[in-house]
Amino acid sequence: MTLWLATVRLALLALLRQRLRSALTSLGILIGIAAVVVVVSLGQGARQQVGAQMQSLGTNVIYVFGRSSPKSGARVATKLPRGLTVEDADAIRREATAISQVTVYSSVTVQVQSDYGTDRVDVVGADEHYVPVRGYSLKGGRNLSDADLLGKGKVCLLGTSAAANLFGNRDPLGEILRVGKHAYQVVGLLEAKGRSPFGMDQDNRLVMPVGSWFARVSPSFDRRVQIIMASAREPTVVTQAERQITEIMRQRHHLLPDDENDFMVRSQQQFQETQEGISGVLTTLLLSVAGIALFVGGVGVMNIMLVSVNERRREIGIRIAIGARAADIRLQFLLEAVMLTLVGGVCGLGLAASIVLTLQSSFGDVLKLDWSAVWIALGTSAALGVLFGFLPAHRAAQLNPIDALRHE
Repeated sequence: MTLWLATVRLALLALLRQRLRSALTSLGILIGIAAVVVVVSLGQGARQQVGAQMQSLGTNVIYVFGRSSPKSGARVATKLPRGLTVEDADAIRREATAISQVTVYSSVTVQVQSDYGTDRVDVVGADEHYVPVRGYSLKGGRNLSDADLLGKGKVCLLGTSAAANLFGNRDPLGEILRVGKHAYQVVGLLEAKGRSPFGMDQDNRLVMPVGSWFARVSPSFDRRVQIIMASAREPTVVTQAERQITEIMRQRHHLLPDDENDFMVRSQQQFQETQEGISGVLTTLLLSVAGIALFVGGVGVMNIMLVSVNERRREIGIRIAIGARAADIRLQFLLEAVMLTLVGGVCGLGLAASIVLTLQSSFGDVLKLDWSAVWIALGTSAALGVLFGFLPAHRAAQLNPIDALRHE
């Protein structure tokens, strides 16, 4: 222990004799470590944000989108899309055993008026299953009912952003608003959800019975909808639910075995994996840049340590002459390199913490200093010191004491 303390003291004194050079040498490590910590924190924050936004879309949700599809054997002709209908959703609800609930979704952004304000709102045509499938909860009032759907009732549910823009601080329940020339009564207020992973404000919306939407907002004689959304009974049966939906839709759309689907089935998990994949690629790219900065900083440490060995050859010769072993010399120079990189690492952590705190004003609580990144940064700093300090330390330990004492 005494030997170690003495070696640490000698290494520290050697670095303090060249304060400016030591500080400049640590600068490369500082920048690299700060970049690594900030990038890891951003990556973790992005994943948490994407996860939270995906959860806001609902639980185990499966989406069915309509699309055109080339017929089998025809490369130039394109089969006209049948589209998705309310009857398709009803068939899935009846026949898909892995599905708990199904709803339809069509929307258009239009001007909505109340006695207190006017705003452009996402007007959605849906049914009573929309609220549970999308994971909404009611802040007040009631959900759409069967009577509303059968009678094409002039009622609606209102999101918090739309309510604030149209009614201010007033309670919107029971109030009347106008969509086009038709008046609707607000019967329910949806809890806030925030933005979706695709940037849409999920609270700036008005939900009305899909029949009323067809009749008064966007007339459709074949009851076509934009999206069918289904909720699997549990996460383990999502794949089974997708397969059942595909089979039902192919049967209803009279597709031959060789025909491609004229619809797309996508799960919430697939969307999340795509978002996380994009985030992972960006994080990897930024980490690569930070890794290059660390490598350049490490090369700088090795270069300065080699210069230091050459300048202190006489000192090394004297130490060997009075009994120091090669292992003692090697340990001293390794410790100097590790101290240089650790100082850079600690200062880099301080810089990263300042950057993260500054960015929190824009990104919110999602962006936090990740403690795993802190330990990784400190471990990386020490490893860089050992890796890039070994060659100079080994060269110092292998010096011939007679040649070293002759050095001026």
